[in-house]
Amino acid sequence: MDVSFLANLLLVVDCGSMAEAARRIGVTPAAVAQQVQALEREMGVDLLVRSGRTVMPTEAGYRVIARARDLVRDFAALKAFAQEGEPVGELRIGTIMTALLSLMPDVLAGFSGAFPKAKVLIRAGTSMELYEDLQRGDLDVAVCLHPDFALPKAYDWHLLREEAIVVMAPGALADQDPHDLLRREPFIRYDRSLGGGKQADDYLRSVKIVPQELFELNSLVAIMMMVERGLGVSLVPDIVSPVTRSLNVAKLPLPIATPPRRFGVLWHRTSPRGRLIRGFLECADKVVQT
Repeated sequence: MDVSFLANLLLVVDCGSMAEAARRIGVTPAAVAQQVQALEREMGVDLLVRSGRTVMPTEAGYRVIARARDLVRDFAALKAFAQEGEPVGELRIGTIMTALLSLMPDVLAGFSGAFPKAKVLIRAGTSMELYEDLQRGDLDVAVCLHPDFALPKAYDWHLLREEAIVVMAPGALADQDPHDLLRREPFIRYDRSLGGGKQADDYLRSVKIVPQELFELNSLVAIMMMVERGLGVSLVPDIVSPVTRSLNVAKLPLPIATPPRRFGVLWHRTSPRGRLIRGFLECADKVVQT
């Protein structure tokens, strides 16, 4: 039995969808379905049943899942223990998209140079998705926003960057008042379900500005490209990314101070991959400090 098949079965159950599980691990839904079918053949029972677009465990599936979580976790710990003292192994990293498009390529380049035999798996998601994956043991480390609640003592947090919330406008409007722009120009909103989008929305409410909303989307890079093309202005975290470096946009500070967006690295204190996590942190700090 392939333990990774069990791990992916757990992901399907947690997501409620083979398509979503496949997206998170970077394979096709058909590949995930084949893995589940292989487990069903080996165990001689049906594990999942479809209900519309979602899947649910069968009675036998619930019994298998109850044991599978411990098996997957124990195997990961055993594998890490076998490799203890050697700069090898596997590091499962979850990251928010803006980090993936900014500092992560340089961090991963440094990490691969320091640990050439280590295998790295990358999964993108929202901060809350990554935190939940970390809790389930599906990730070793998460590059995410600091949760808006007190972290359990079992977890460590390391700040990487603070990003001010700014008004993003076309370069030609760089001399305009930020609040006037938010009131007057079409508004491109950063998704309010995300941390930076919620901060922007809180600010607009606090200064009693109701913008002329045109779009709402969850990609900061796409928002900056739309702003450059004159589609409107936005209120977003001031990201630093090579993807957006050449864009002709103005980043206008807010007249009233507001907390920055903070993102960093989150991991479990007792992770069996402690050596690789420490190496990852060192590489991330070097990139941030340059």
